[in-house]
Amino acid sequence: MLSFQAANDFALTASPWAPAWRGLPGVETSNDRYGKPVDGARTAIRSRWTETNLYFLFVSDFQQMNLRDNPVRISETWGIWDNDVVEVFIGSDLERIGLYKEFEVTPQEEWVDLDVDRARKGREVDWLWNSGIEARSFIDQEQKRWYCEIRIPWASIDSRPVKAGNELRLNLYRIEGRNPDRRYIAWRPVNNPSYHTPEAFGRLRLH
Repeated sequence: MLSFQAANDFALTASPWAPAWRGLPGVETSNDRYGKPVDGARTAIRSRWTETNLYFLFVSDFQQMNLRDNPVRISETWGIWDNDVVEVFIGSDLERIGLYKEFEVTPQEEWVDLDVDRARKGREVDWLWNSGIEARSFIDQEQKRWYCEIRIPWASIDSRPVKAGNELRLNLYRIEGRNPDRRYIAWRPVNNPSYHTPEAFGRLRLH
């Protein structure tokens, strides 16, 4: 996947029609964790970057929604993966693939950020880590589509100088609906019930 450079940081709108996103190419998936098509689950993702931040924009078609009654937006919320979310798993170490960060945002702008080290036995996931993530979401009930824009500070995910040509390990996911009809969508199929399958991640290249 390519992430396209922007001259300056920009306000989060969660709108694909905003100047920063209009006409920008991205990737698209409507497949599950095993690469099989999921009807009505088209998910399009675009990315941009500046010297200070990395951005993602998700445009997600849905059939049903699973939302919390009392969303919390002022602090991170553990367990939001039990509801509808989009997810970014990203790591800058191309050799130690068990090191990566996880970012999740809901249609109601709840969020969680996690520092993952699969070799850190007993504490593989550090949820007290704070990335400085920001996000905006909105739901179009008439079109059955929701939008989410995420801004992640580079300082939280990569220690290298930020420049075109840099590559990171990446996978992009979505979860939708309620049991027993939960739907799991992945950009790169993991062929595993768990999204935490770093050997299946793809690449993000700064362009």
